[in-house]
Amino acid sequence: MKPINDGHVAKPGLAVVEVAAADDETAFAVQELLATRWAIAPADRTTHEPGEPGVRLRCYLDMQQQPEA
Repeated sequence: MKPINDGHVAKPGLAVVEVAAADDETAFAVQELLATRWAIAPADRTTHEPGEPGVRLRCYLDMQQQPEA
């Protein structure tokens, strides 16, 4: 995954969330739960590091905005 840059957390209420899960289905389910509460820039795929267990997913959320209807 690319490094987190200053713009991702430039002001209070912005956050980067990294999910580590056993599989894609679980990682995307966590992302869906976050999207019901906050506005997010969702990930469209997970990553897998060779030799590491499971998958990772990174999404960006803005706690100041309501999720889209």
